Amino acid sequence: MAIFLPGTAEDQALSAEEMTPREIVAELDKYVVGQDAAKRAVAIALRNRTRRQRLAPELAEEIMPKNILMIGSTGVGKTEIARRLAKLTNSPFLKVEASKFTEVGYVGRDVESIVRDLVEIAIDMVREEKLEEIEDRAELAAEDKLIELLMAQGGGSSPTRDDETVTDGATKVEGSAKADGFGTPIVEDKPTLTVVPKTEAEKQRERERLRTQFREGRLDDRVVEVETRDRAMPQVEVISNVPPEEMDARGDMGGLQSMLAGMLGQRTRKRPMKAAEAFDYLTQEEEGRLLDMDQVVRTAVERVEDSGIVFLDEIDKIAGREGGHGPDISREGVQRDILPIVEGTTVNTKYGMVTTDHVLFIAAGAFHVSKPSDLIPELQGRFPIRVELKALTVEDFLRILTEPRASLVKQAIALLETEGLKLEFAPEALEEMARFAFQVNESTENIGARRLHTILEKVLDEISFAAPDLVKGHGIDDAKVPKLVEREVVAKTGEKTVERVLVVDRAYVEQQVAGIVKNQDLSRYIL
Repeated sequence: MAIFLPGTAEDQALSAEEMTPREIVAELDKYVVGQDAAKRAVAIALRNRTRRQRLAPELAEEIMPKNILMIGSTGVGKTEIARRLAKLTNSPFLKVEASKFTEVGYVGRDVESIVRDLVEIAIDMVREEKLEEIEDRAELAAEDKLIELLMAQGGGSSPTRDDETVTDGATKVEGSAKADGFGTPIVEDKPTLTVVPKTEAEKQRERERLRTQFREGRLDDRVVEVETRDRAMPQVEVISNVPPEEMDARGDMGGLQSMLAGMLGQRTRKRPMKAAEAFDYLTQEEEGRLLDMDQVVRTAVERVEDSGIVFLDEIDKIAGREGGHGPDISREGVQRDILPIVEGTTVNTKYGMVTTDHVLFIAAGAFHVSKPSDLIPELQGRFPIRVELKALTVEDFLRILTEPRASLVKQAIALLETEGLKLEFAPEALEEMARFAFQVNESTENIGARRLHTILEKVLDEISFAAPDLVKGHGIDDAKVPKLVEREVVAKTGEKTVERVLVVDRAYVEQQVAGIVKNQDLSRYIL
């Protein structure tokens, strides 16, 4: 799963290189509550990347990344820290579940697909960066091509009647004449249309006129014929014991299809399309022509080898020693397959050989049933930094509801505002929801902050259902939804207005949730 930060790649790279560990932790604090030890560990790992890049190549080659193992129950923030970490850096980032490698047979999916997927992500990142650099040139070239098409299909020459005055030195072609029986020519009264070629100056003026109209959007609906290439590749079916997706990842299928496409050639055909659509198509064609994919691949592979990050989730699901029966053989087999990737090896991809010596691996697991010592010793030694994430308290739940930049409460308020309904939560109501979430986690399975999702959805169930009717003033069951409160609001201009607000208080939270929390049998299924 690839995760990207909105904005330009240059901004991301600059922020990642200049941020100190303290600033990285402060950035993570905007989205993840608590877990200071885990934040410090990943912040130091990121900063060490920057430090290594400043060393001489001989010494930098010897410095290996210190892989991290995060231990903590579900819902305490392990995956969220990894997601936000990926947004702070311009490094290729891949999140993968270790358990997926046990789904097929004894060893599951080929673990080398981790590196192949990481390379694909890096290529997409670098391609986007390069496309931003050539975007203006591609759009200008596409605009020129579109203007030429518009002129050729209706704007290049203009018809002139034979009774009109011809200027700009153009030569008028006379109308046809007939002769009578004595050989006297008879000129027909009906004028004929003749095509007068335009001079270069007229053509240039016509181009600029069409360019201005196109940029103003006045030609968007005009239909032009564009020559397009048939992008359909010949279908190739190969009988092999290797899964098709892995053959494609290694480049076996792609190379064969490319060879056949080159032998058969690409068909072209003219398609009528609107000018706006034609501009987008021509821009893509120009971007493909200007983009140097060889350079993109080289840059992407270097970025993977120097700053790639892999987040191995659910690693506790493959923890276990060989027991001679059951799935334990599969678990240890997967660990032994992952080991070379983590300690550093060379993987063959369709873009060439990729080494994993300097790829940072962050593993995470709940370790409820197993423990880190159940991993094989060789794999344990490859994760020297171990961080234990703490269980969440009532105070943590309350902070999760309110503090993060996109907290659950802010999300709920924003969603209902789209209906025209202003929603507010009383502080006592938030405290009650945090207490209920902690209580249910203690009495049933502890799923961490994810319990807040179920509690909040249960509280807002009736409100979300009735929101459109509340705004329109339709009659609803007042016992199930809080009453709207009218408040006087003073605008910046000084004008006073009255707004209607729906306030969720402690009593309403208890009404919606308390009965289910007290009944453990119900809470196991509903909350």
